[in-house]
Amino acid sequence: MTTAVAAPFRFFSLQVVRTRRLGPSLARVTFAGADLRAFRSDGLDQSLSLFLPHPGQAEPAVPVELGDGWWQGWRELPDDVRAVMRSYTLRALRRDGEGHTREIDIDFVLHGLEPGTAFEAGPAARWAADATPGDRVLLLGPAIADNRAIRFRPPEDTDLVVIWGDETAVPAACAVVESLPAGTRARVWLEVPHADDVQDLTTAADAEITWLVRDATGGPEAALATLRDAQLPSAAHPYVWIAGESGCVKQLRRHFVGERGIDRRRVTFVGYWRRGLTEEQLREQG
Repeated sequence: MTTAVAAPFRFFSLQVVRTRRLGPSLARVTFAGADLRAFRSDGLDQSLSLFLPHPGQAEPAVPVELGDGWWQGWRELPDDVRAVMRSYTLRALRRDGEGHTREIDIDFVLHGLEPGTAFEAGPAARWAADATPGDRVLLLGPAIADNRAIRFRPPEDTDLVVIWGDETAVPAACAVVESLPAGTRARVWLEVPHADDVQDLTTAADAEITWLVRDATGGPEAALATLRDAQLPSAAHPYVWIAGESGCVKQLRRHFVGERGIDRRRVTFVGYWRRGLTEEQLREQG
C-alpha cells in the first residue's frame, strides 16, 4: 500500500463563485481565488479545514500572520469573533490550461434547516444555505498532492472495492466512485436522508451503487442490517472504505473484519462526525 507523505499544508484565501442545491440535504459551493494556483491534491477523499465568518463579518477571523502559531492565536480569540472551523472533503477540482487549480467544489450537508427537524442547524449549514458569490472564506489545505489527509489508498492487488458512507461521506465517496478505472469491481452503499438527495453517478468501473434512503430504510440499524445481508462478489484481495458517523463506522468495521474476515489492514474507516456532539466537542475529546 502506498504510504502518505507528511506534506505541509497552507492557508488559501477563497471566494464563493456559485452555489447549487443538490437535494433537500445537500448543497454544493464552488470556490475560486488566486491562492488556488498553489493548491495540490491527487486525493479522492482529500480532507480540508474550512474557516467561515460569523454573521456580520466580512471575512473569517484567523490570525494567519502568526505563522505556525495561528492555532493558539485562533483559540484565544473570543467565541463570537473566532472563525468557525469545520472539516470537509474535496468534492472536485478543476485546473486551468497550465495545470494549476482554478476552482474547487465542497458539498455541505444542510442538517437541521428543514422545518420540524429534531436539532438545530449548525453554523456551517446555515452559512452554506445563505452563501452567495463574493463571500470570503479561508481554507487550510494541501500544498503537495500526495499528503497525509488522503485516506482512500487501495493496495495495488485490490480486486474488489467496497464503499459505505452516510451523507457526510457522500462527496468523498462519489469522487472515489467516479474516478475508479474500467475493470475495477466495486460495491457501493450511500445513505442519504431523502430520496431527492440521490445523485446520478457516472463511472467506468463495474460498480453496483445502492442508495439507502433513511426515510425508507428506517434509520442506521436498518442500513447496517442491509449491509450484513449483502452478498459480496468473491474476491481474494478486497479493500473496504467506510466513512460517516463514527458509531456506525465502528460497527461496520467490526462487521467487515470480524464477520467477513477481511484483513483489518485493508479496511479504511473514518469517523466524520459523532452523534450528539458538535465538531468543537469532538475535537476537545481528541
